[in-house]
Amino acid sequence: MNVLIAVSFFVALALGIPIAFVMGITALAALFALPGVPLHLIPQRLFTGMDSFPIMAVPFFILGGDLMNAAKITDRIIDFSKLLVGRIRGGLGHVNIVGSMFFAGISGSAVADASCLGSILIPAMEKDGYEVHYASAITASAAVIGPIIPPSIPMVVLALVANLSVGALFLGGVLPGVFIGLGLMAVNYVISRRRRYARVEEPLSLKKLIHTLFGAIIPLLMPLIIMGGILSGVFTPTEAAS
Repeated sequence: MNVLIAVSFFVALALGIPIAFVMGITALAALFALPGVPLHLIPQRLFTGMDSFPIMAVPFFILGGDLMNAAKITDRIIDFSKLLVGRIRGGLGHVNIVGSMFFAGISGSAVADASCLGSILIPAMEKDGYEVHYASAITASAAVIGPIIPPSIPMVVLALVANLSVGALFLGGVLPGVFIGLGLMAVNYVISRRRRYARVEEPLSLKKLIHTLFGAIIPLLMPLIIMGGILSGVFTPTEAAS
């Protein structure tokens, strides 16, 4: 049995099948090989595993992040981040990190964070004199904040599996996410001084700051609305995601 599972797993990987389907194929191979296993239990167990109201928050959070990215909300977050930290040494690196912290409050996913911000900021950083490997590294490092600052897809799944409070997990992720972001900014500042990376040289005015803040106010308030509503009992995590 163990040999069958191992062989089917590595054969499926060698064929280039995505890992999620590889695990499914391996499980099916083991079920068909076991004698006396009623196969009608498979769809029943699959439906039982998905029949959960809290887990519906996961696709809704993903959809919300995709919709905001399609609506160019990501650009507004980046513009606001530039005004906040762009004038510091290593400005675009700081913009990348702060933008990830803001976007984490929308998507709850590291993959969404890296793909949305990386597609914009990595070419911009490379054009501004940053090495492409450094721009990619700082994007990947900052994307880790995505599932830490609420809302967080892994926290929703953990709360469902371990029977924990989603609101308590969300609340516990705020400070760690902020401290990770500040730590990354400190490291980026030190490296940028050594390598003489440039600042973002854009004129700053009160009118421009207010205009940019007004354009980014919706994504900036999203974490506060979600956290406040869940902790006060106004709505559930699934309702917050939808």
